Amino acid sequence: MSDPHHSCSLSHQHSESNASHSHEHGNHNDDVQPALQTLIWKQIDFENIRTLNELESDMGAKIVEKPWPLRLNAEPMLESDADEQLLMFVPFTGVVKLHSVLVRSSEHSSAPRTLKLFPNRDDLDFSAATDLQPTQTIELSQTSEIQDIPVKRTLFGNTYNLNLFIEDNFGNGVTRIYWLGFKGEFSVLNREPVEVLYEKAANPKDHTLIQGVGDVASRHAIHFTLSPKGND
Repeated sequence: MSDPHHSCSLSHQHSESNASHSHEHGNHNDDVQPALQTLIWKQIDFENIRTLNELESDMGAKIVEKPWPLRLNAEPMLESDADEQLLMFVPFTGVVKLHSVLVRSSEHSSAPRTLKLFPNRDDLDFSAATDLQPTQTIELSQTSEIQDIPVKRTLFGNTYNLNLFIEDNFGNGVTRIYWLGFKGEFSVLNREPVEVLYEKAANPKDHTLIQGVGDVASRHAIHFTLSPKGND
């Protein structure tokens, strides 16, 4: 059976009035606070974001790279290609304790509906994402407002990357997403080697030396370098 995700690109008519920035969005005093207090943005490895079944190349990366003040803009927009499914891989530059996923779509039927999350995997395709049990499944709403959906923090406490599988939408053949963000706590990975000196015996220099002993003791010192986990 042929994979629909590898079929030719289809042109789609899409005019979603709710996607524009001309309508009311309420009070925007949160443009700086409190939203940015826990927003993960600079810590995303934008260059290595991958999106399967996107109509236009790199649109998945661009809606993630869109900064907070521009989150309500209609462009750039991620649109699916062969069908309504999308699979995104978002890597981070360190370790994230993920608190929530933020999504902006629309009130149109092209809005994503079922979102499945898989942390710390770089081998997912549509077949695996469909067959495997997700770490968490999120039911999204059909709205143009920003959806801030909490995750189960105990399951996303050490997240190096996140796979987001949009399984379906609200009945359209195409899925469209205008902004995607993350909230959480970030820790920098220490990738520098650590120099360590272990001695099999006490340092002879700290004691009264007996002639000929110092050279022997120094030969029993072991010098080696420990590299952080994952840098073998």
